[in-house]
This record gives sequence, structure tokens and C-alpha cells, in this order.
Amino acid sequence: MDRIRSSARTYPLVATTIAVGLLGGAVALAGFSDGTRWLLSVYALVIAAVQTRGMVEDIRHGTWGIDILAVTAIVSTVVVGEYWASVVVVLMLTGGAALEDYAAGRARRELSALLERAPRIAHRVTEDGTVEDVDIDVVVVGNELMVKPGQVVPVDCVLLSEAASFDESSLTGESMPVEHVRDDALMSGSVNGPAGVRVRATATAADSQYQTIIALVREASESKAPFVRLADRVAVPFTLVSFVIAGVAWAISGEGIRFAEVLVVATPCPLLIATPVAFMAGMSRAAKNGIIVKNGGTLERLARIRTAAFDKTGTLTRGTPEVVAVVSTDGVDTSELLRLAASVEQYSGHALAASIVAAAAAKGEVLSEGHDVHETTAHGVSALVDGRAVVVGKAAFVAERVTSGTISPVALAPGQMGVYVGIDGEYGGAILLSDRERPEARQTLAELHRLGVTSVVMLTGDAETTARHVATELGVDDVRANCLPADKVHAVASLDVRPVMMVGDGVNDAPVLAAADVGIAMGARGSTAASESADVVIMLDDVYRTAKAVGIGQRTVSVAMQAIGIGVAMSLALMVLAAFGWIPAIVGAGLQEFVDLATILWALRASTHGPREPADHLTIATDESRLPLPVSV
Repeated sequence: MDRIRSSARTYPLVATTIAVGLLGGAVALAGFSDGTRWLLSVYALVIAAVQTRGMVEDIRHGTWGIDILAVTAIVSTVVVGEYWASVVVVLMLTGGAALEDYAAGRARRELSALLERAPRIAHRVTEDGTVEDVDIDVVVVGNELMVKPGQVVPVDCVLLSEAASFDESSLTGESMPVEHVRDDALMSGSVNGPAGVRVRATATAADSQYQTIIALVREASESKAPFVRLADRVAVPFTLVSFVIAGVAWAISGEGIRFAEVLVVATPCPLLIATPVAFMAGMSRAAKNGIIVKNGGTLERLARIRTAAFDKTGTLTRGTPEVVAVVSTDGVDTSELLRLAASVEQYSGHALAASIVAAAAAKGEVLSEGHDVHETTAHGVSALVDGRAVVVGKAAFVAERVTSGTISPVALAPGQMGVYVGIDGEYGGAILLSDRERPEARQTLAELHRLGVTSVVMLTGDAETTARHVATELGVDDVRANCLPADKVHAVASLDVRPVMMVGDGVNDAPVLAAADVGIAMGARGSTAASESADVVIMLDDVYRTAKAVGIGQRTVSVAMQAIGIGVAMSLALMVLAAFGWIPAIVGAGLQEFVDLATILWALRASTHGPREPADHLTIATDESRLPLPVSV
């Protein structure tokens, strides 16, 4: 009973129409047929008047054709005395909103699930070891938290327990539990496994991954995108054809009721319902794949993308240099050279220093403590390690501090850089680093070409030689190097083949993301500015999801057009049958509900994988030949 009351409050016109119909039936059973006719006719005409007012407003805003058929069907059935049919048409129109809401609710389930699962409290461990429940917003960096079995990780954190498994499917789409060990970073929004664990917060709730997703999802779910634009392309011709069929049927038969019977089955609910349901389903599917599309209009533009522009560093490449080779002089062991260099670099804040330390750790080298550490910003760093004087940095910096051995710059491949090492006043060798392309980047570009993207452009601030090397490796069609942020905006604006999609991850990409027809931010590692200016945010560190986004857009638009086509085709078939007098008005009004149902069910297919859409998961084989390689010279 409570559910019925709630539904009546949510859809008052549906409840009123049903009540009027029941009252009309009771009056008819009492023998007052004229009373029934007047009650149902007046009610139907009142609803027609309300619809007409809305129709006029739509016409003033440039939307034609969608409501004219419905209003004409109601009026014509009343005029020819088919007042029961007019009430069924009214019920169909008012109930269409309820049907649409139900279907959209199903389509929106991935978006809704994220919102509903947002954590509200955290279990904070106090100094005396007890656990207290606190609001998630009061958690600060460094707080130790308890995450109970099956609970959502409330903020970004690191694992303090020895090991645990987490369900990250709502964030990454990975269906299998992910195993983590002590000191592993955990994403907020992950679901803990069967055992309680302790974690340490590394971000506040507002700055955590899951809350960022929640904000984007809320923006997407509340979007008032122009969903009906696809239907508008069909509405006017469909309306004209419907009136022509109805008029011809009336003229040939000489019976005005034929006109009403045709228009009853021509009501435009498929046009009103198909597109929003399909687009909401498409946005839901995208969210399930870690892709937040901010509005339905973006999905339509994604489906038509013909040029894809990418930033290089951090988008097509990893964004963090990696050690690719260790080159040592005679008598110097490459492993020892790397260990000594890393022992010095562990005291430097430079990005290359972190890469050298990581390479040494990956090879199992144990670093020594450094003494008398001196760093010259942007040049190099020196220290005493195990009693040996070690200097690491640029060639000129090291050359000034060695007394024997000529430092000859190492031959570097395009995209590589060298860090030189001196040991006890002698040149020891060099460590070569490179910002490698992402393993999924090549297949991403291939998938985009398969999906109809005719040109892939790389926009980067790097030098021409480095940019062209990466472009050749990945199969990029056009390269624009030495670009400042303003140059990138100008480059996107000057591209001839449109629409243009731009993919980036940093603060400097925010202007060009806003300028593109569709801006896509790699939000997993990108800046807030980039995410806010973008139309699409990819919550995973996976550029392949850009191809998924285009594929989902194409799938969504295709399904929406198919649903519209099915609804129109079924309505046309019913109109022809009605024109010959084979479908009474009351029956036709009921059949139109089946047309609506078929349209909705087909539109919901946008939430499933399509034949042309890229695979859900991309497996990239590791190329062992490109791991750090010691070389002696």
C-alpha cells in the first residue's frame, strides 16, 4: 500500500487517469453512459490542453513534431466518440514517463551503485589502540584506520597489514579480487575481502580517488543533456507521414474514425523514450569500465570522432623515465655502478633520481648510507658511500669532479637521456633512461583507426627528434613538437577533420581539453584542472580506455537509432493496418504500449558489449628485451 501511495505521489497524472477511468467504468455500469462519455471526454481534452501548452513551448524553443501527434490523437478520438480510446492514449502518454524512469533506473544502475556505496564513516585507530567511528571528512593524512571485512576503503591509503585481497571492480572493471601486500597503495572505493585490515590514510576524503569519482558520477547522473536530438531528426518526417496516412485513410473511406484510428497508433512515445534510455545505458556501461562521461551529448560526439589528438608524456608514454641500460667502463661492475649511484640519488628529489633508485631496488640491490651529501640543483649530487667518493649527474658536472678517465657522452637513442657516474675521481660509466611508451598505446591507436578515426595527432612540448621517435614507434599520423599550452589549443582549433578528441593528463592540458570537441582527461594520475575541463574522465591509468570510450559512444548511438527505427517501423505497420480499418481505436491504443516496451528493451542493449566495440580487457605481453640491461664497454 505504501508503494502504491508513493507511486501515486511520484506520477500524479497516471494515478488521476486510472482513477478517472475506474470512475467512468463505475458510472457506465450504473447505466449512465452519457455521464461516462462526458467525464472521459472532458478529462482527455483537459490533458490535451496541457500537452498543447507544453507543445507550444517546445515549438518556441525549436523542437517540432513530437507532441502534435499525441494531442491530435486525443482530440480526434473524442470527436469521433472513441472516448475510451482517448483515455488509453492519455494513460499511455502519462505512463510513458513512468516507463522511461523505470528503464532509465535500470540503465543507471552502475552510476547509482557508485553513489550508494559511498562511505560515510571511517573506523579510526586511536593512540591507545581502540577503534572509534568518525565522519569520513575528519580523516587526515597519517590517520591509521581499520577496514572491516566487506567494507569500502574510505580514503586513499597504504596497507599496514601483511596481505589482503580487495574487490576493485567498481573502479577498474577487473572482476577478480586483487591481492595486495604491506605498503601497497590502495584506492578508496575498493571493497575489502574476508579479513579486517589496517591502513594508513594518504589523502583526505575530498582528495581521494573514490570521492573524485563520486563527484563526477553525480554530475553525469544529474546532467540535462539534449538527449532528444537524435529523435528530433525523425520527429518531423514521422509526423508528416502519419498525417498523410491518416488523411488518405479518411479520404478514401469517408469515415472520420479512420483518421483517429491511424493517429492513435502513431503516438510518438518511441521517439521520446528510446534515446534517453539508450544514452543513460551507455553512460552506465562507460562507468562500469572506469570511464565517466559527463553528459549524453558527449556520447553522441564520441561516436562521430574522426581525429584523435594525444599529449605525449604521461598519456602515450608512462610519464616516468625508466632505466634502460647501465654502461660501465672496464673494471667497473655494472651492478655496483647502479648500486652506488642509487645510494647517492636516494637523497635527491629529482625525478631521474627516483627512477635510478627504483631500478636498483628492482634488481635487489641493497643501498648504503651516504655522508657529506651535496646537491647542485639541475646538475648533480655527490656523497661518500662506503668510504668512496661518488658523484652522479650531467656529463659536465661529473667531468669537473674526476681526475682520470675521459668522459665521452654516451650515444643516446631518440628519447633517451644519460646520467653519468664518477667513483673516487675516476669516470665509472653512465646510466641510460627513457620515458617508454605505454604498452597499450600502440593497440589503442590501432583500435581508434578501426573505429573510423582517420588521423591521430601527437601534441607535445618535447623536442622534434624525441617526439618523432615515439610517433614512429606507435604509428602516430601527425606530430606537433615544441608546443606550449597555447600552441596546443591553436593546433586543435586548426585541425580540419572533425570532431576532434583530445587526450591529456596534466594541468597544462586543461586549456586544450576544454577547446577540443571532446576532451578526455586521464584522471587516475592527472590533475584536478584537467578533469574539470574535460568532457570525459578516465579513472584508470590506462589509455586504452579512450578507444573503449569511442566504441561505447558508437554502440550507444547505434542502439538508440535502432530503437527509434524499430518503434517507427512498428508504428508505421500499425498505421497501415488501422488505415484499412483492421485495428479499432481502443485496440490500437493498447498495441502502442507494446511498441513502447519493445523500444525500451532494445534501447537497454546499449548497456551491453557490441560487436565493434573494443574488448573489455586488454592483455599486453611484457617485452623482456626492453627491461633494464647492463652493458659493459
